[in-house]
Amino acid sequence: MSEYQLPTRRRIYLMRHGDVTYFDETGRAIDPDTVPLNEKGRAQATAAGEAFALQGVRFDRVIVSGLRRTVETAQRVLAATGQAVGLEVEPAWEEIRGGRLAAIAPDEVENAFLRAFDGIVAEDTRFLGGETIGELLDRVLPAVDALREDPAWDTALLVLHGGVNRAILSHAIMAGGRAFFGHLAQATGCINALDVGSAPQDWVVRAINHAPPSPLHCDVRNTTMEMLYAQYLRYRPPG
Repeated sequence: MSEYQLPTRRRIYLMRHGDVTYFDETGRAIDPDTVPLNEKGRAQATAAGEAFALQGVRFDRVIVSGLRRTVETAQRVLAATGQAVGLEVEPAWEEIRGGRLAAIAPDEVENAFLRAFDGIVAEDTRFLGGETIGELLDRVLPAVDALREDPAWDTALLVLHGGVNRAILSHAIMAGGRAFFGHLAQATGCINALDVGSAPQDWVVRAINHAPPSPLHCDVRNTTMEMLYAQYLRYRPPG
């Protein structure tokens, strides 16, 4: 009788950055590449760090997309855990890129916002007139493979974005397959826990969308894109 050996897996903690404000008091849109965390976002990032500290989690690698909101979130997480880990930047994990809203026909704007992450999204779907879901997967998934091919880590923290996180989570749920499940909610500052083994299909999904300040999500019933559309309607120039 052969002895059974338990598989060995490594842990990926996948976070979405903390909350940000995309419009200022005058209604001017803020550059999404440079927008900082707001007060709520800073509190979310610190709360996530405190949750990791409480469990004694230590990170071997901390990877951000390079956009300011991911960098600030990771810095606050590390400060709360008392860890001095250098941040690595992976541009392939920048958020899905939208186009110019002004270029979208007025009668198509609502669908552009509200159908962008609707159910299982077709790869030819464009995000706000910009990048397609297929193009997002083309750049996100090879970087995931590269991370898994590096044997020099056991626990990694990735601080990324709602759209990118959905791509990675969909890949994990499909056991290494290619899909985009847009209805996977990703609250700002949330934590997902994924385990990976040596085989490409060896993914174990441990936790999705755990938000330390409000883990039961009691105060929200709307999606990110619904809330962004409401902000857009509030601040768009009169037509």
